[in-house]
Amino acid sequence: MTAPPPAAAWSPPDPAPAAATAAVPRLAVERLTAWYGDAAGIRDVSLAFEANRVSALIGPSGCGKSTLLRCLNRMHELVPDARVEGRVLLDGHDIYAPGVNPIAVRRTVGMVFQKPTPFPTMSIAENVAAGLKVGPPVSRSERDAVVERALRRAALWDEVKDRLHHSPLALSGGQQQRLCVARSIAPEPEVLLLDEPTASLDPLGAARIEELVHELKREFTVVIVTHNLQQAARVSDVTSFFYLGTLVETGPTAQLFTAPVQPQTEAYITGRFG
Repeated sequence: MTAPPPAAAWSPPDPAPAAATAAVPRLAVERLTAWYGDAAGIRDVSLAFEANRVSALIGPSGCGKSTLLRCLNRMHELVPDARVEGRVLLDGHDIYAPGVNPIAVRRTVGMVFQKPTPFPTMSIAENVAAGLKVGPPVSRSERDAVVERALRRAALWDEVKDRLHHSPLALSGGQQQRLCVARSIAPEPEVLLLDEPTASLDPLGAARIEELVHELKREFTVVIVTHNLQQAARVSDVTSFFYLGTLVETGPTAQLFTAPVQPQTEAYITGRFG
């Protein structure tokens, strides 16, 4: 069997001229349908995610939000019998095109899950550096610099700098989640996906993650799935409402929450169903 190409970085073929790419969103889906066997998790979704913006995906449980999120970095295909139709474009290039290495995609489109998932057998520093193992080799000094930079960007450095070689399990839940953010951004992705990142945290931990999201959008394109409408209103620039696997409405967050166009959107955000 032929070995897959190295996952050093996302390297789309034949970059378009700068004038042509100016209007290209950082990440976009075009007529995307995601299947679980014969059942569709999302149907015919088209949506763009602009660079240095936070995009929130909202909707009731089972509406397809997390399915869409997993399609954005090719994690959906890890589910048995799962497949997609349509396109997911990163900087204008289809990440599902033949020959694209999914590991390289996941290095460029990082993801943080609902529950903190530090690697228990690794130290705090080793957790942060874990993503570097699938890229080009780095020296010890380079690795240490990446770890510090990622922890600073995740607003965790000052809290752990004196215990980098300790177990992450001694950290609080909120600290563990910020550690997972640091691990995701250490390989310098372009996009960061957050799947209910505060669902298992206390209010203080949730507030720290929300503050962190505001900081991260300066460097990354951020897509967050949340059931918390107040959180979506606080952290996002654009919000998209999903229902029964379809995209009902998308728009600037302030507009969608104050003057939604679709009756279904209004019914959801006013609490008539959920």
